Amino acid sequence: MSDSESLPDWLRHWHAQQRGGDWEHEWGVRIATLDHPGRSLEIGLEETDPEGREYLRQDVNRITQDSVWTWTAEKSFHAACGPGNFAGALTVFRTGAITTTL
Repeated sequence: MSDSESLPDWLRHWHAQQRGGDWEHEWGVRIATLDHPGRSLEIGLEETDPEGREYLRQDVNRITQDSVWTWTAEKSFHAACGPGNFAGALTVFRTGAITTTL
């Protein structure tokens, strides 16, 4: 996987590497819509390379529809973002997932 690979392709490849056993049944990747409008992202970290890594909470607040909030809790990476900021949320996860120290 290269740095020039698109974020959706990178996430698809990362997800494929985690499959096997029960990971995708118990943890997996969940993308949902929010009511403000926006999206939420939850990625289970249990049994993955970034398990145990702490993603420092990041809050980028411009306006309601232009925000990105990321954090870890309950063995998962979480993000909530405005409709145009999903790539920003994925970038935070990707950077942490491929970096050995955060």
